[in-house]
Amino acid sequence: MRRLVFCLGAGALFSTLALAETWNGTLMDAMCKAKEPAAHTRKCAMGCAKSGFGLVLSDGKFVKFDEAGNTQALAALKASSREKDLKATVEGTLDGDTIKVTSIQLH
Repeated sequence: MRRLVFCLGAGALFSTLALAETWNGTLMDAMCKAKEPAAHTRKCAMGCAKSGFGLVLSDGKFVKFDEAGNTQALAALKASSREKDLKATVEGTLDGDTIKVTSIQLH
């Protein structure tokens, strides 16, 4: 019985990990998503944090973050010294038009 429970738990964990995706783009706050991403500043993003965050993809599409992602995005911005061109790699799962974020790396 223990082995069955362990196998089912391990299978669920691995199937969840298999669904995770990675996106590359520019970190933006939702209020300024229509601005030119390369010109958007860290100061502006932190000032507009209450609107939430998302990622502008290479095709120009804006994909918003869930609440956990918003928290991680703000922490990444505070820790970064980069002022413009806020390129990021985001990992998580897509749920409709929202990324359920597991990690954000600014580079």
